[in-house]
Amino acid sequence: MARPHRNLVRDHGQDLRLFGTPAARTGLVAMLAVFAVLPTVVREDFWLSVLIYVGITAIGAIGLNLLTGYCGQVSLGHAFFIGAGAYCTAIAGGTLGLPLPLWLAAAAMVGAALGGLIGPFTLRLRGHYLAIVTLGLVFVGEHLWRNLRPLTGGNSGTSVTASTALGPVDLSRIEVAGEVYSRNQGWFWLVWALVGLTALLAKNLVRTRPGRALQAIRDRDQAAEVIGVRAGRYKIAAFMVSSAIAAVAGALFGAYQQFVSPDEWNLLLSIQYIAIVIVGGLGTIFGAVLGAIFVGALPALIDRYSDVIPGVQTSVGGDGFISVFALNQAIFGVLIVVFLVVEPRGLAGIWLRIKTYFRTWPFSY
Repeated sequence: MARPHRNLVRDHGQDLRLFGTPAARTGLVAMLAVFAVLPTVVREDFWLSVLIYVGITAIGAIGLNLLTGYCGQVSLGHAFFIGAGAYCTAIAGGTLGLPLPLWLAAAAMVGAALGGLIGPFTLRLRGHYLAIVTLGLVFVGEHLWRNLRPLTGGNSGTSVTASTALGPVDLSRIEVAGEVYSRNQGWFWLVWALVGLTALLAKNLVRTRPGRALQAIRDRDQAAEVIGVRAGRYKIAAFMVSSAIAAVAGALFGAYQQFVSPDEWNLLLSIQYIAIVIVGGLGTIFGAVLGAIFVGALPALIDRYSDVIPGVQTSVGGDGFISVFALNQAIFGVLIVVFLVVEPRGLAGIWLRIKTYFRTWPFSY
């Protein structure tokens, strides 16, 4: 008969592993099966494009959650770094003709470098002061994107002709055993593979010593300094990692859309990402993905079905009291307020409560 303390040690060891329980391993297999099969079942371009945009948004949200949810640094400038990644891809992948892994790496390095420049400002600022400073990045970026015409195309925007080939495999047209898969199907596999990789790297990061240091800074930065955590270095590193991930999301967005303009990287985009991490759950990696699925798909769905939504104005001078754009803004605001008041832990907290309930059933109350 095994001793109780040995069972506790074994359970603790399972908790330390990402997929240490049978339920976690089953969930992983189910997610891999959905990842492989879904594009072959859902072939309509609209739904595939929605899933692709949601995946790209999830990558950016993971980066913001590392900064805001785990380090406690509120940033309203996420759109700036996403835009920087998109324009970097237009140059590295289009003008220079670099292959997919290299233009993704170039975007990540540019984002990390920009984050390293902004990071020192976080050493003396926090809370709403930091939010205001990062908010300024959006307007600085908008000025740069509109005036650096040789690099960005100015107000007219610029095309992005980055290659999507991985060696001999062109993701825009995958052919396997005589079956040809469309560009959207290939992009689904690419984007969601990167979502899984980014989530895995982020999850492992927050479980390490630097990750625990970030959470200590979030909870009480002065106390963290007392126990030996070098808060300044970790804050700058958090900005660099978050900015690098955001730039990768921007690179994918630009390469998939094949065109970017300064109008893409506005304050509404930053607010959308704030809504995603709040609705999904601050301080959780899978919450960022849940929030991206829930919030990121709303604009496309509202635009597609706006003609059946009461009160929505679908054309200039048409019936209705609110436009699609204004409705999206209102929904983001309402979601932020509702989840902060009713469910501060977001969708991740709801999921964890449901899982705990069924784990302890029938002894739960």
